Amino acid sequence: MDGLSSPRKKVKLTHPEPGQHQADNTVAMSDNGSESAVNAAIVIDTKANNEDPDTQLRKELDVGISEFVSPELPGFDGLLKKRYTDFLVNEILPNGQVVHLDNLKAPKRDKDPEQSTASETKAPEIEAVGSSKPGADQEIPAAPAATEAQSIVVDDSESKPAEQASQAIETEPQAAHTEADAETSGLKDDIAGKESSAVESSATAEATEVLSKEATAGWQTYAEKHVGLKLTEDDRKTLESFFDVNVAQGLLDLFNRTISNPHHKLKDHGKVKSAAITDRALRTKIHPELRRIFSGRIESNTDGDGVMTFSAAKAPNDSAYHGGNATNGRGRGGRGGRGGRGGRGGRVDARSDRGPKLSMRDQFAQAGGDYLHFSIFKENKDTMEVISYLARMLHMKPQSFDFAGTKDRRGVTVQRASVHRVFADRMVQVGRTLRNAQLGNYEYQKSRLELGSLLGNEFVITLRDCHFKDLEGPISQQLKQANVILTESMKQLATRGFLNYYGLQRFGTFSTRTDVVGMRLLKGDYSGAVAAILDFNPDLLLPIDTSAKTDRQSADDRARAQAIDMFSKTGKSQQAINLLPRKFSAEANIIRHLGSKDKSKDYLNAIMMCPRNLRLMYIHAYQSLIWNLAASHRWKTYGDKVREGDLVLVNEHKAKVTSAPVDEVDEDGEVVVHAAGEDRATSLEDKFERARALSKEEVESGQYTIFDVVLPTPGYDILYPEFMVGFYKETMAKEEYGAMDPLDMRRNVKDLSLSGSYRKIVARLGSEYECKVVAYRNEDEKFVETDTEVMEKKATEERLEKRKERMIAALGDRSAEGDGEVKTSEAEDTAMAETPANDAAAEGQVVEEPDKLAVILKLQLGSSQYATMALRELMKDGGVRTYKPDFGGR
Repeated sequence: MDGLSSPRKKVKLTHPEPGQHQADNTVAMSDNGSESAVNAAIVIDTKANNEDPDTQLRKELDVGISEFVSPELPGFDGLLKKRYTDFLVNEILPNGQVVHLDNLKAPKRDKDPEQSTASETKAPEIEAVGSSKPGADQEIPAAPAATEAQSIVVDDSESKPAEQASQAIETEPQAAHTEADAETSGLKDDIAGKESSAVESSATAEATEVLSKEATAGWQTYAEKHVGLKLTEDDRKTLESFFDVNVAQGLLDLFNRTISNPHHKLKDHGKVKSAAITDRALRTKIHPELRRIFSGRIESNTDGDGVMTFSAAKAPNDSAYHGGNATNGRGRGGRGGRGGRGGRGGRVDARSDRGPKLSMRDQFAQAGGDYLHFSIFKENKDTMEVISYLARMLHMKPQSFDFAGTKDRRGVTVQRASVHRVFADRMVQVGRTLRNAQLGNYEYQKSRLELGSLLGNEFVITLRDCHFKDLEGPISQQLKQANVILTESMKQLATRGFLNYYGLQRFGTFSTRTDVVGMRLLKGDYSGAVAAILDFNPDLLLPIDTSAKTDRQSADDRARAQAIDMFSKTGKSQQAINLLPRKFSAEANIIRHLGSKDKSKDYLNAIMMCPRNLRLMYIHAYQSLIWNLAASHRWKTYGDKVREGDLVLVNEHKAKVTSAPVDEVDEDGEVVVHAAGEDRATSLEDKFERARALSKEEVESGQYTIFDVVLPTPGYDILYPEFMVGFYKETMAKEEYGAMDPLDMRRNVKDLSLSGSYRKIVARLGSEYECKVVAYRNEDEKFVETDTEVMEKKATEERLEKRKERMIAALGDRSAEGDGEVKTSEAEDTAMAETPANDAAAEGQVVEEPDKLAVILKLQLGSSQYATMALRELMKDGGVRTYKPDFGGR
């Protein structure tokens, strides 16, 4: 890095005022959605920006992106994202593994080998752990009465009031009913009816007759094989640590008897008594353990002598479990209720007859954890668009899903996500209904996926119609020279790095940027923030043919403009919301709130109606703007030289600190005493990123480089470099940046108080990267394969291989038996016809010479680093030309 001179800005343009393109017109809003207008108004920014907002260079300068690390290297220009497949993004997990979609199947969950697997084909909401109903000719042994050794008492008296279970059986959010539900419900009702009559006929005998040892053994064998609970070794040891073997076995028998005869009265199942337990702490421990092991179906009571009595209990949420009163046919699952015969209640009754249903907690523990992790493959979709759809289909809130970071809309991306307590087979069914997206690589984990829990992203980027300066001659000659230039530029990019600016995506796609919204929120100008969110280009309201001279916009953007325009003129919120595409959740929430009675001026709460992640996005965009400006100033003034007062992250450089630790003091000079590490759920170092200033001696030691230096975003809980405080104050004091004080970033509204963060000034590529220049002619030629195309290709190859094996086997049979025709499927014939080796259509055609160059890059970047900023360094000013589609995504 020595000898690298400080670059200078190539082009200097004046930053436009954030409010410069604001309209002066005032649009009245209605109090309650009526035609009448009120004096209270919102200013909607509808005037088109006359400063050519499509110019890439100007857009970058507007948000503080102005410097280069290696300005002396030649650049080139190219078209980005002509096709969605020109921009592939795959997450990199913390262990370094690149996320790919290569398996669409749900993993098999571990089950007791004695239990039936028939339930796997049913909707998750009716899954049961237990065997299927025995055949009609199979005798169900009667449940045994108690033996004296087991201390089971058959008592006709009413049971004592049960101690209520502290936690009900957890249920999974239910999906919409499918045709499979309707087809199986009648069968389940039939099973329930037959088993009910078989069980009820022996009810009286069970309550009074003491069976022989042979009968007891027969019932136990049946219970264990068909509906009985099989204790894990740990649970068995737990029971035997509380009671003697006979009592432990008696509890198991009581549970199995209760489950196998759900229509009997609870008192008919008998009771189990223990010896006196005088240790109160032990009794306190026994109660929850029994609820856990037996799913709340055994209740316990203790008398004054410490003797514990155990009896059968209703299933938690009994009406949901049994579907109403099973004996008289009334209620939710009865003959006349919601379920009716063959209805929902009957389905649940059949389940309870088949055997005990493990609690949701136990089912997920058996599968591997409460959280289902999966990969999302999407094309031309926002991450939240997919998450919102999944949540809607599963009748859940989007907050139930977690992901490490959002991905670009216009591209093909693969990322990990997690959801709480949803089975993979259910997610597979929902995933099949997705458009331009697929789900797969399911895995159960014990913890959720945290925001930012990824190492970075791998990008495969195709730049089309590239032009390298001063390259002339035939395309073949240009190809060789371009590869030399690209190879050297990529080497410098990997060595020197690039300025780690927040890219243009951070600041939105509409004429009023998201940082302007954030600035107005921080100033307390809530009506101005609402106006900025509801900003639209009035050209979008014009007929398509007359607006052809303007930016080509998507149908969604036009619908958004029409909805906002309707609301601003009529105040009819519901009609406007009906026009809005679903993905514009912020606009919909604001319009809904302001359109309510007496809330047309309630701008703050209208903002608070927006999802929290969107509110944070606005103020983080403002922080990003200030950081970009500060990074440009730092680089332009000092270049890559580390200087005294530069900040580095504390956790990253602990090994370099040799001096004794200094006590942390508060503002009053008192030493701060933190709780010991073992007394914390998480350490302070893990929760908060801290930075410190470098001393003169540390700078001169040569241990630190520009890759270690960070700058803060504005906040109340960060440290500013001493030599940069003046810049932060002067910049943020300007009216165009909000006239704010960087040392006063707390606000009365909690979500608007900025704690601040740190970001590396210079970033560099991962150790592995690839680059090449290729020649082509066809505008839509594909150069890379997506994950789904790789899967399809592999599946085709496997089919062809199987066909080949069958053909060889058939030819062997024909040679032995005489002539015969080898038949293949239509799909196999098509697959064979589509392989290049058998493409007869290509034979005899004149192959035209390529006349254009494309650059293909494969690189890895850290989390929160922008590929567009790496491309900017590689291609220089104006090099990246973003493709504007006629229709589709923004």
